[in-house]
Amino acid sequence: MANEQLKQLIGQGLAALKGGSQVAAAATAEIQKDVHSPELKAALEQGNETAKQWATRIDQALAEAGTGGEQENPILEAHFEVSQKIRQQAPDDYTRDLGIIAAGQLALHYWIAAFGTLRTYAGQAGLSQAEQNLEACVREAKQADEQHTQLAGQLLAAS
Repeated sequence: MANEQLKQLIGQGLAALKGGSQVAAAATAEIQKDVHSPELKAALEQGNETAKQWATRIDQALAEAGTGGEQENPILEAHFEVSQKIRQQAPDDYTRDLGIIAAGQLALHYWIAAFGTLRTYAGQAGLSQAEQNLEACVREAKQADEQHTQLAGQLLAAS
């Protein structure tokens, strides 16, 4: 019985991630319009492609867990609102780009934590494909976080 309850929890978490994927896609499309740095724009485009892979993996994990559905993700919605405020209040392109990086890294840390937690749960529940898919997502999110850190360093050094 505990395994079924764990699978239900995993399904709920995955459904929240699925909803979060939709928020992230809309956010990225809007944020890209405000980016000045060509390197940051390229990183966001790459991130958008990676996020599409995450959405596919989330759907696969939902199928393996035997659950479906989608739910709102107020955490990523809040990240998006913060990003909007940062971009609106930025006095220039330089600080706007740095703000976009900072807000993006906050969101990436959410994804790292969520994917990592659900990966561990999936492993415990015997959902081996979901565990592998979520591990791939964790690695990619960490790589994106490192890329954002490097971009911020480049922007700061160029000022």
